[in-house]
Amino acid sequence: MIRSFVAALLLSATLGACQAEKPAAPTDTLNAIARDYVRLSLTIGEKEEGYIDAYYGPPALQDAAKADAPNATLDQLAERVAALQARAVAATPSSADQSLDARRARFLVAQLTAAATRLRMMRGEKLPFAEEAMGLFGVAPDLRPLSAYDPVLAKIATLVPGSGELAERVDAFQNRFNIPKDRLKPVFDTAIAECRKRTLSNIALPTNESFTLEFVTGKSWSGYNYYKGKAHSLIQVNTDLPIRISRAVDLGCHEGYPGHHALNTLLEQRLTDRRKWVEFSVYPLYSPQSLIAEGSANYGIDLAFPGRDQLTFETATLYPLAGLPTAEAGKYLALNKVVRDLAGARFTIARDFLERKIDRTEAVRLTRKYQLVSQARAEKAIDFTTQYRSYVINYGLGQDMVRAYVEAAGPDPKARWARMEKLLSEPTLPSDLKP
Repeated sequence: MIRSFVAALLLSATLGACQAEKPAAPTDTLNAIARDYVRLSLTIGEKEEGYIDAYYGPPALQDAAKADAPNATLDQLAERVAALQARAVAATPSSADQSLDARRARFLVAQLTAAATRLRMMRGEKLPFAEEAMGLFGVAPDLRPLSAYDPVLAKIATLVPGSGELAERVDAFQNRFNIPKDRLKPVFDTAIAECRKRTLSNIALPTNESFTLEFVTGKSWSGYNYYKGKAHSLIQVNTDLPIRISRAVDLGCHEGYPGHHALNTLLEQRLTDRRKWVEFSVYPLYSPQSLIAEGSANYGIDLAFPGRDQLTFETATLYPLAGLPTAEAGKYLALNKVVRDLAGARFTIARDFLERKIDRTEAVRLTRKYQLVSQARAEKAIDFTTQYRSYVINYGLGQDMVRAYVEAAGPDPKARWARMEKLLSEPTLPSDLKP
């Protein structure tokens, strides 16, 4: 069960901050709080590589953070976060107020809760998986025993019959759909262009938006979007392992349209530029923003390619570009959709691994069994968990939450796109996605 955290968060923030510093005077404004939040986030980012995923705000704030960081201890930064959070709490209207200004205030409080949690971890505190996820991302997943996923494995076994381990059979079948390395660029260029066209037909993005695509190696992730500001992104695709044909559309939507690139572009245009809300010019990776970002990016694939659209587009356009036969394309895509039902097993494995209930060898073995991947892909998955920890919940859980929120608009595609646009362009928290 996903637990709402805002009410408890407001109370604990107020009590903790009172010990650190008196709340600001009533003349305090959200703009002042937001500016201090950006500078404080950037200062924390100087203490941990990768903490800041993107920043395109005033250079003066970044310069101030760089100058401040060497003289600020982690304990002092935690005190500053508590004091700033108390100011944000004092500026937060009642929960009944759903105006953008009220949602802005709640967003700042939630982001500062994540900062406080991350600082606890940076100071060496070991948090239980669920507590870490709640503190950083605002939700805790409903973790099921791995045996709960055995019926899914049984179903998949009927789709890929044969002898040997199921993971090996699935991996061997999926390897038939690997894109030759010399055809990666045209396949990805074409897939991203289609994702972009389908998104722009439903959501207006700035006319100057653009991205650069790079293929890289030596990463724990399969794709990454580095948002640079001024409606531009650097999208990187990791080629350490062979890339299968379905990943072109998946990554094109996830990293690009209507995923990370579209999200950041809309936040910059509508909140940072139009409303002058400077807090949206900084993106701390370990924060509720990430559940919204990853969840919307994953759900965006199904939104942009509903029903059989992905299969139709891939077989007519991408398969010929990749030089792949199409005879079993439908079976391949159907298999991929069933495999999604195993997403929750990744959370359970991550919890047990991070809480040291199992070692790396066992985590890799269980990942092979319950994610149906090769040894190399299982190793890569555990590398990701080791680096990003409870961040793994943002993909499957985030997708489920965004799907429920968007599809509550009804079956009309335009209504769903309109709700997706609202989610992408406003100060949205995980708690806003609940019915």
